Amino acid sequence: MSHQTPLGSLVPQANCLDLWRDKNDQLVRQAKVAQDLSFHLRRQQLAQDSLEGLRRLLDSLQGLPAAVPVLPLELTVICNFITLRASLAQGFTEDQAQDIHRGLERVLETQEQLGPRLECGLRGLWSSVLCASSLQPELLPVLHHLAGLQIAFWLSTDCLEDLTLLLQTLNGSQSNASEDLLMLLKTWNPPAKESNAPLTLQDAWGLRAVLLTASAYRQGLQELITGSLPRALSSLHEAASGLCSRTVLVQVYTALGTCLRKMGSPQRALLYLVAALKGGSTWGPPLMEASRLYQQLGNTAAELESLELLVEALSITHSSEISHLLIGVELLLPQPDPASLLHCGTQSQVKHLLASRCLQTGRAEDAAEHYLDLLALLLDDSEPKFFPPHCPPGPCMPEVFLEAAAALIQAGRAQDALTICEELFSRMSVLLPKMPRLWEDARKGTKESPHCPPWVSAMHLLQGQAWMRLGAQKEAISEFSRCLELLFQASPKDKEQGPASNCEQGCTSDMALQQLRAAALISRGLEWVASDQDTKALQDFLLSIQVCPGNQDASFHLLQTLRKLGRRDEATALWRRLEAQTKLPQENATWSVPLYLETCLSWIHPPDRETLLEEFRTSLLETCDL
Repeated sequence: MSHQTPLGSLVPQANCLDLWRDKNDQLVRQAKVAQDLSFHLRRQQLAQDSLEGLRRLLDSLQGLPAAVPVLPLELTVICNFITLRASLAQGFTEDQAQDIHRGLERVLETQEQLGPRLECGLRGLWSSVLCASSLQPELLPVLHHLAGLQIAFWLSTDCLEDLTLLLQTLNGSQSNASEDLLMLLKTWNPPAKESNAPLTLQDAWGLRAVLLTASAYRQGLQELITGSLPRALSSLHEAASGLCSRTVLVQVYTALGTCLRKMGSPQRALLYLVAALKGGSTWGPPLMEASRLYQQLGNTAAELESLELLVEALSITHSSEISHLLIGVELLLPQPDPASLLHCGTQSQVKHLLASRCLQTGRAEDAAEHYLDLLALLLDDSEPKFFPPHCPPGPCMPEVFLEAAAALIQAGRAQDALTICEELFSRMSVLLPKMPRLWEDARKGTKESPHCPPWVSAMHLLQGQAWMRLGAQKEAISEFSRCLELLFQASPKDKEQGPASNCEQGCTSDMALQQLRAAALISRGLEWVASDQDTKALQDFLLSIQVCPGNQDASFHLLQTLRKLGRRDEATALWRRLEAQTKLPQENATWSVPLYLETCLSWIHPPDRETLLEEFRTSLLETCDL
């Protein structure tokens, strides 16, 4: 049987308890006044004064031995202190866990049950407190309030197992076997506090509503990630109907739009995205999701318009929404993850996405302008850089320059493309101290040439393409040759020099390097053809087939060259192979190359393969008739 502390020896005079209670109520009212103020500095100062007052009051209460009559007030002060501190800090810290820990210890001190349970941590303390046979009924409302704060803390730190056990204990036998967090929260029924209880900033029922909304949203996001779309839709609908600020509601509506898009309901998805855009000033995530939706629908114009609006939205600094001095849903959500579907990225990331989509969809002039804007943005020191990349891996600085050069060439601005390549090399050459000697060593046959990043080879390939469009044949061939020298000197040892940088990972795969070599050989071969040096062209086309057997462009260019040189038997054999290949079922390529290389490959693609094969068939038939 427990022995409670004699009231006469430890409990203060009634008027002292009343003074403490009045002080708590006065500080709560002061904090609520601060909450309604629009002037930020005054609001913060008044809230900080309230927090400091609660701290001093708590120190006074805990400076005395724990006593049952004082515990409801003491635990209420702890709850108010934690609520105000977490809301001002916009998150929970370990200090709040220590405050809860100390409050539970004080309850057990009055039960004479502290002892070895000190070693059990918060989970053990909660079990001891809630299962104590001599626990006073008047303590239950405030203990449930404190438990609500503990649940909020564990939810924000992803301690879901501890959280589940605590809710099961709070619910008693009602749902002992249940592990569904939302069901446990719905079952939780905090006891009503007395009408004359000390004032609180936020009661247990208010916390319960916040916890339900936050849990439904978190669960919906997780189900969205794992592909459980119908369940995600249900959870997100529940979150949308809960206690949400405008900022959270925008996130929930955007997630609903994502879910419905994935479920094949684009029109319903669009309705939620429009609602998200109308709901607040956080336009980034819904605009990014709108661009994905329009891309899925094949509406390129609307997709690019969404991205343009997103770039503009990210350039505007919005004043943050004034948060209430309470535990809100925002405090219980996970930190933004760059890999999340709801992450819209920085202004430079979105600008790059816009530029690359313009290039991919044949809007070369727009792409060129966007890339130039992007480079100006990235070279401004005030802009946060987007390297290392987001997910999926995005480009590093050299790759952005290369894409910009490709876009400029595609837009008919070859001279500007050369300027971009020169700017790239001047900026990045500091990272390549041995570069000035590299080509000289390669020409002399140095056995161990310094490692050269693939982007340098790609830069020479694009410079060659630019010179080719300017009609400078000699310079074009020289650049293609430099590209090939650097590519063919690369040895397996280069791949053993450690992990590739973010920039190199996209273009150092075996397939990408094969395609880069093939592009340079075919490009040089086409220049040989243009200068009537067909024998040299023949050698480049043959070599490109060897280095990249899967590239049919080289075979078609080789066919034309063999035909031009009058090597009929070889041309006929090659034509038969190509004819046979065209009759086989075509498999979708599973490899990918960087965008600048993809663009370059499109330039050397024979315009009409079917027509070429048909012409050769006709010429063969005519020869046979003769």
